[in-house]
Amino acid sequence: MPRTILHLDLDAFFCAVEELNDPSLRGVPFAVGGHPEERGVVSSCSYAARSFGVRSAMAMAQALRLCPKLRILDHHRRGYEELSEKVMARLRELSPLVEQISIDEAFVDLSDLREESRNMAMRIQARVRDELGLPNSVGVAGNKLVAKIATEVGKKGARNGEPPNALTIVPPGQEAAFLDPLPVSMLWGVGPKTEARLAEVGIRTIGDIARRPETDLLRWFGENGRELWRHAQGIDERPVVTEHEVKSISQEVTFARDLRDDRALEETLRDLAGQVARRLRRADLAGTTVKLKLRWPDFTTLTRQTTLPHPTDQDDEIQAIALALLHKVRPSGKAVRLIGVGVSGFRPPERQLELWGQEDEKKRRLQEVVDALQEKFGQQAIRRGRDATKKNRDR
Repeated sequence: MPRTILHLDLDAFFCAVEELNDPSLRGVPFAVGGHPEERGVVSSCSYAARSFGVRSAMAMAQALRLCPKLRILDHHRRGYEELSEKVMARLRELSPLVEQISIDEAFVDLSDLREESRNMAMRIQARVRDELGLPNSVGVAGNKLVAKIATEVGKKGARNGEPPNALTIVPPGQEAAFLDPLPVSMLWGVGPKTEARLAEVGIRTIGDIARRPETDLLRWFGENGRELWRHAQGIDERPVVTEHEVKSISQEVTFARDLRDDRALEETLRDLAGQVARRLRRADLAGTTVKLKLRWPDFTTLTRQTTLPHPTDQDDEIQAIALALLHKVRPSGKAVRLIGVGVSGFRPPERQLELWGQEDEKKRRLQEVVDALQEKFGQQAIRRGRDATKKNRDR
């Protein structure tokens, strides 16, 4: 059956929220993200900043070189999440089939609605812009792939210093023709390496891919080539998925300066493991695999993991495994740029309860009390003695 998929992307979302909170920021080059002395990167930048060449994911130090008067703002995550929820609520009023793919982006399946798709797209775009004050761009097509690319094409037409507020409609049956002149880099699955390999054989546009025999793509890229060829034809059969299963929960930190101190690293790792454990308990999850992530000063990154015979969501167990992995792979005194902890391999709650058994009930009750106190008064309100820093112990 033919489908109609709408893709909505909030334009420079974090910056748009900051401008709502402080209207004096409008027209000013600014960025939301980390500070240069802390190796921060640009999470989002205003359209005024983009006219200087500033882009998301750019090192903040480079952004300042491009735009010396760039203002740097810290994240206000709670405010972003609250407005994102309001946007998603309006999309669900349009259709219950909404797939949120990030804090500022979603697909909506309009296939079963009788109203003309352009009218629906214009109405939801206006509601988000006028009721919430958030500029947004919309793409509509017969599948998710082309709808998202339609949004990206519309956003590229933005005038300097102004949000695009673009609306791009791809008529049914015109998917391949719409994609034909676009660069291969706009196609899902084409990264820098694939783009370079395609350029070697004279392929630079999506249409170039579509006109090659599928067997060529299979020979060059294996099974991934088959998917690449189908996407170049504008074919994408994936449905809008209203819920996604959580595969893992993790926390990591990049240090402002490379850290060599063994005890400080261990304290950081315990803190990260505790954060992961609390997120697991809030989500009513427990996992069997604990993973450690390390990045050295030369950007070499390694991961190590251990799988348990039973699921866990307990601070001490996750901390102990993460520390054991750290001691196994890191020589004492070796500098670390980034460290992280993650848990995956989730089991259903009913199985978790059977495996925990009666002997852990007292520990779990104590953990619930600690969680409640930390939720109300902050994470530093109550801590295990071994987790407290010397400064906190002295206090």
